[in-house]
Amino acid sequence: MGLLSHGRGLVLSLIFFLLKFTTATEIPLSVQQVPTIIKQSREQVAFPFDEYFQIECEAKGNPEPVFRWTKDDKPFHPSDPRIIMSNNSGTFKIPNEGHVSHFQGKYRCFASNSLGVAMSEEIDFIVPSVPKFPKEKIEPLEVEEGDSIVLNCNPPKGLPPLHIYWMNIELEHIEQDERVYMSQDGDLYFANVEEKDSRNDYCCFAAFPRLRTIVQKMPMKLTVNSSNSIKQRKPRLLLPPPEQGDSSSLTILKGDRLLLECFAEGLPTPQIEWNKLEGDLPKGRETKENHGKTLKIENVSFQDKGLYRCTASNFLGIASHIFNVTVEEPPYWIKKPESGVFSTGSSGILLCEAGGYPRPTIKWRVNGKPPHNHPFAGDVVLPNEISFTNLHPNHTAVYQCEASNVHGTILTNANIDVVDVLPLIQTKDEENYATVAGYSAFLHCEFFASPEAVVTWQTVDAAKPLEGRRYHVYKNGTLQIRKATEEDAGSYSCWVENAIGKTAVTASLDIRNATKLTVTPKNPRVHKSHMLELHCESTCDFHLKHSLKLSWSKDGTGFETNGTEDGRIVIEGANMTISNVTLEDQGLYSCSAQTALDSVTEVTQVTVLDVPDPPVNLHLSERQNRSVRLSWQAGDDHNSNISEYIVEFEGNREEPGKWEELTRVQGEETTVVLPLAPYVRYQFRVMALNEVGRSQPSQSSDHHETPPAAPDKNPQNIRVQASQPKEMIIKWEPLKSMEQNGPGLEYKVSWKPQGAPEEWEEETVTNHTLRVMTPTVYAPYDVQVQAINQLGSGPEPKSVTLYSGEDYPDTAPVIHGVDIINSTLVKVEWSTIPKDRVHGHLRGYQVNWWKTRNLLDRRTHPKEVNILRFSGQRNYGMVPSLDAFSEFHLTVLAYNSKGPGPESEPYIFQTPEGVPEQPSFLKVIKVDKDTVTLSWGLPKKLNGNLTGYLLQYQIINDTYDIGELNEVNITSPLKASWHLSNLNAATKYKFYLRACTSKGCGKPVTEESATLGEGSKGIRKISEGINPTQKIHPIEVLEPGAENIVHLMTKNWADNDSIFQDVIETRGREYAGLYEDISTQGWFIGLMCAIALLTLILLTVCFVKRNRGGKYSVKEKEDLHPDPEVQSVKDETFGEYSDSDEKPLKGSLRSLTRDMQATGSADSLVEYGEGDQGLFNEDGSFIGAYATSKEKGSVESNGSSTATFPLRA
Repeated sequence: MGLLSHGRGLVLSLIFFLLKFTTATEIPLSVQQVPTIIKQSREQVAFPFDEYFQIECEAKGNPEPVFRWTKDDKPFHPSDPRIIMSNNSGTFKIPNEGHVSHFQGKYRCFASNSLGVAMSEEIDFIVPSVPKFPKEKIEPLEVEEGDSIVLNCNPPKGLPPLHIYWMNIELEHIEQDERVYMSQDGDLYFANVEEKDSRNDYCCFAAFPRLRTIVQKMPMKLTVNSSNSIKQRKPRLLLPPPEQGDSSSLTILKGDRLLLECFAEGLPTPQIEWNKLEGDLPKGRETKENHGKTLKIENVSFQDKGLYRCTASNFLGIASHIFNVTVEEPPYWIKKPESGVFSTGSSGILLCEAGGYPRPTIKWRVNGKPPHNHPFAGDVVLPNEISFTNLHPNHTAVYQCEASNVHGTILTNANIDVVDVLPLIQTKDEENYATVAGYSAFLHCEFFASPEAVVTWQTVDAAKPLEGRRYHVYKNGTLQIRKATEEDAGSYSCWVENAIGKTAVTASLDIRNATKLTVTPKNPRVHKSHMLELHCESTCDFHLKHSLKLSWSKDGTGFETNGTEDGRIVIEGANMTISNVTLEDQGLYSCSAQTALDSVTEVTQVTVLDVPDPPVNLHLSERQNRSVRLSWQAGDDHNSNISEYIVEFEGNREEPGKWEELTRVQGEETTVVLPLAPYVRYQFRVMALNEVGRSQPSQSSDHHETPPAAPDKNPQNIRVQASQPKEMIIKWEPLKSMEQNGPGLEYKVSWKPQGAPEEWEEETVTNHTLRVMTPTVYAPYDVQVQAINQLGSGPEPKSVTLYSGEDYPDTAPVIHGVDIINSTLVKVEWSTIPKDRVHGHLRGYQVNWWKTRNLLDRRTHPKEVNILRFSGQRNYGMVPSLDAFSEFHLTVLAYNSKGPGPESEPYIFQTPEGVPEQPSFLKVIKVDKDTVTLSWGLPKKLNGNLTGYLLQYQIINDTYDIGELNEVNITSPLKASWHLSNLNAATKYKFYLRACTSKGCGKPVTEESATLGEGSKGIRKISEGINPTQKIHPIEVLEPGAENIVHLMTKNWADNDSIFQDVIETRGREYAGLYEDISTQGWFIGLMCAIALLTLILLTVCFVKRNRGGKYSVKEKEDLHPDPEVQSVKDETFGEYSDSDEKPLKGSLRSLTRDMQATGSADSLVEYGEGDQGLFNEDGSFIGAYATSKEKGSVESNGSSTATFPLRA
């Protein structure tokens, strides 16, 4: 199938086809041909740990080749029973059974058939021996301190590479340095020995890694005797050995590593230097190792030949040696003879050229033998070529070219096949191809033909070859259709024709839609540390969807399938998410789609924004007394233009290390003239701002110091503070250290009575306060404050008006009267005091009141003073939150900034009766099938003489339907219970009870209960006011007749804890002890436990079902069975206590508001006072805030009444 893509896929496809088209013609095996060796061994090492050793030789040909071998140029017959031959090839195996050394040698394989003989290169089969150190007795060595010595290793022969180590018996390496060196041969050299070199366990280890073998030489003992006369001496070379004289020769192969070593004995230890005569050491490829004793040159070239000198020196003399390095090279091919297929009568030539040093010799063979032994070897046979004319089948043969010099031999085969056959098409007939519209299609028609053939393509429907620039036929028969369109789809035929005849195959072509990609967002700009999400939307041809694969890459480097290992980059198919973006994430992101026919890539440039780098290279210039120019260079803006620079300074007049902003500069500027204050040692730094944020501060600039000067400004915020009458404490904001401009700062304070012609009084101080005594109380004065330092005075100061100290007011207002507004609210009127009696600035008037007695029981009330203040010049005020039906005393006083003046004479007034609070509880104490007995408690506050109760009740169900409201007027105020009869059996009722005075009835207390069915007998009733949507806690009955009060609070009605209050009573006293006789029996206890467990399970199921069915809160229950008056109050006062889920009730409620009045006043507190009231005892001491701001603006007092008022700020 033709493969087309653009981008990388297209390039790879074109390279593939180009290589395919230029490959030499390969003869199909169905055509007769000479043998060709397709696989052979190079070098085979018989490692002792291998199971067997295989020497390979495989070939192809027609007729099928047969194989023969030579070993060391002598015939070798693999018929040996110890050898295992492979079928249909020359490969054989030698089992590792102990006789392997018998097979060591150089092998050559020959593959032959009736047309020729192919010949392999030599195969070297190496059987390494196991290396061993000889068993020997090594005599101890004894030398004098300072002498030189060599410890010989003489490692055994073995398969290279060889690694030598000198260690002690504990396998610790012998330390090598300038004095101690191990040569390439493994000997250990000492330039001069020291006492610490004495030891008896010098061991030489020889490692042969390919053999996985390490052998050890017997330990050597070295004793160094101390000497009192260590003789210093000049260097003497030990490496190269002295017997080589002053020079030696060395041959190295090109490309190998050159190692030259020098070691000299002497005292002090000689230093080694290397140089090349008539040239320089090759830079980049030469290194000196082992403290300069080894010169190493990698990848030797012919330019590295020459003379190298090593010089050993100390202060006593030098010694040197010259290495004559020759570079040679084994044979390599310059031009190899190429196999060819020829037809009868044609001509050809074989070229063979090899390089190397010394120059290789070229030897030709025909079918493995010299050319003169073959009757049709060629018309001309030269060292580098063989030429043919008028070829015929007898020329068919395998030609070998062999090049050799002292460093090796190389051999290659070239086949000459003279063949005349009908074109043979190797591509399958009726092959199906597909490509993408707009790109090239390739239809193959690979063939073999001799003589040469002509290839033509045509559509099945047409009888003529394809023509035009869009069509191109390659030499191997492949047809290319450029920029294919849907019209190119269809069937095609390929015809191949030569002098022998012609053949054809057909093919079909389908055109697919191109794959398309869209990456969003396009070229995003993302802040560092933020998250980036990229999406790759793809569309492709329906036939290609199964092969569609998406991949992501950044800057040409692909991501793993799922992203990065740390999980910061996550790839899920078409989506890539980068968390905590870093600057390294910036780059070109590519989404690539690959299908069976095409590939496409869409890119998006991700730009990461970050705060700028700090500015650099701060420089000060144009230094003046009051200014300096600061310049800098901008740092990297990290893809977000710098909008401005912030210049900060640090001065010696402020806290060390404290930086303050001085100015800001536009982002295009990198210089600014800075205004400076006198007498400051400045240092500056700059920060850059962009849309992301602020950079780190730059490095600090040099210091710049300004000279001192007189003050530029005077103190501000001049004010007075006085605690005593006639006192004036003048204060002002002192100048900051940066504003003082010089040393010796002082303040000149001037004052005089306002409007007086007299001279100014003056005083100079160093702090920022001055106390002045004046002759009058609260008199205005003109005051000036001027700054002065050692260099002069500040500007002319401006005058401000200040007042001398205040005194308390000395007279009290007169109360004109108290108007009773209602039972809890009164209006007080008084006369204001004269201005000259205020002795200061009048702040307002204060009303004090306290309850003296309750008119209901005539009991005296302890004095608890309430305070309410009214600011400004006014003569009345509203006093709220009073207790109804009570007697009060009230006084008024004036107050200024100094404090309150004397109180007026107490004014006595009484509040009228009001409606009572709701009864303290309402409970059902007995239930029967048609009767209910109710019990209740008195209200906490009666607010007048109790006249009776209003009892209301109605039928309720667990639906929105409610029954008609019935009423019972209870005229006896002493009544504490009521028996209702003529009720419906097994019916649920809601009861409302209100206490009443002559002013009306108060708020109701409610209870719900159900009558019993036929045959049932009631004992007690527990209030059902608990919200079933909340967590239920079982009530533990501790004592018969005990009462437990449950307060139910609504979240919407803050600061009102008495909206609902139900009483839960345990079993009545009349039933106590009913079962005392049986309650102690074991069987009865077990039965009761079982019943309790079943009841608990049943209750749990019920609550779960009710919770699943929807919430059932106290509010919802009220909405279902509302208290008529409470409902109306909520509608008028607490408008926010509602929700959108409320549903209208079926039926209607009769108004319950007859003869009923509000229990509190809704007057605004603005009319009452400032809101800064406090509670004081009789002696005036503060005991608590009277009007602390609370949710819903409640105002509380220590009295017995509580009222709620709306507050305005």
